[in-house]
Amino acid sequence: SFLVFGRGILHLGILIETMRREGFELTVGQPQVLVKQINGSKHEPYENLVVDVPAEYSGKVIDLVTQRKGEMQIMETKGEMQHLEFEIPSRGLIGLRSTMLTGTAGEAVMAHRFTEYKPWKGPIPGRNNGVLLSKTTERTTGYSVDKLQDRGRFFVDPGEEVYVGQIIAEHIKPGDLVVNATEPKKLTNHRASGSDDASKAAPKIQMSLEECMEYIQSDECIEVTPKSIRLRKNILDEDARKRVSKSMSSEMA
Repeated sequence: SFLVFGRGILHLGILIETMRREGFELTVGQPQVLVKQINGSKHEPYENLVVDVPAEYSGKVIDLVTQRKGEMQIMETKGEMQHLEFEIPSRGLIGLRSTMLTGTAGEAVMAHRFTEYKPWKGPIPGRNNGVLLSKTTERTTGYSVDKLQDRGRFFVDPGEEVYVGQIIAEHIKPGDLVVNATEPKKLTNHRASGSDDASKAAPKIQMSLEECMEYIQSDECIEVTPKSIRLRKNILDEDARKRVSKSMSSEMA
């Protein structure tokens, strides 16, 4: 394994995409910020975040940034837009862009730049929603995906190959769920197998490499190959994951 340093997720994304196009296959873990010990205490990088957003969404933006330990420095009205400036730990920016665009209906314009190292700000909440994990290694079926639509938003289409431990959808609730998305429709005298193809499954969510890097949590990774980009758990086996989480929780206790 290699520890790769870069200036932001886009910088790392360019390197990984270049390697992918050159035929490499690799697994990418959650990006981390560089922490320094200054005068014996833990310090982390801080950035100046500038957001221009329509006035009706300004409250949502302030809420999202303050949840991630950001502090508002400037708030100005410029016509119909609100100009907001924050000081925020770089950790808080990981995954913020997609959440911000969702919360503001795509209206927010964000820019940020590094300012200085400051004392560690404590834990920052990660992704709220859990994920749906594949229980089997097989092709997904329209029948199963259609049945699971109310559980989450899918990252795979019917007919795609999936494997045990692969992240196939975002759960609508916190917490992970192992599901069977490969179950075929049982044939009866009344239903033909062809009706499986006519399922009303919503199109899958397409995420770029940078969006995947912002999305994953510490126990997840991205599998990058020349043909595909998939999300998966670091530990694919469900029982092994449970054992590790139990041992970690007992150590913390």
